[in-house]
Amino acid sequence: MKISRTILALCLFWGAQHTAAQTREYEVREVVNRFFDGMNRGDTVLLRSACTGSMILQTCRTDSTGAVTAVKTDSFAEFVSLIGAPRKNEFEERITFGKVLTEESLASVWAPYTFYLNGEVSHTGTNSLQLVRTGEGWKIQYIIDTRRK
Repeated sequence: MKISRTILALCLFWGAQHTAAQTREYEVREVVNRFFDGMNRGDTVLLRSACTGSMILQTCRTDSTGAVTAVKTDSFAEFVSLIGAPRKNEFEERITFGKVLTEESLASVWAPYTFYLNGEVSHTGTNSLQLVRTGEGWKIQYIIDTRRK
């Protein structure tokens, strides 16, 4: 009988841990989707609501072989201004969730994307996002991406 109670306790503990991980992953995905929804709609309030105040944006520049030749850091404030400015061209970045890893206060998201400019594919790549859990919930702290023509 003692073994049955131990197994039951372990199953309940594992079930609670699994549910917590699923909840964290759902919350992280929601924040990432909010960021890209805000970006695609030009809604800077929505976009900013998904980020920390010290958000870092970087892009890997590569050569024809795919080797990284430089990592460019962009100003988040300038990025937000660009997103909120009137647009001459329509753009949309569509992501898919490759892998989402979470623990209590840190999450990592691997999100391949296709970027459309005026309805045509402009480029593709992968976003790597790092999120932290703040008193206001999950927030994106860091995005680094690749870009391929």
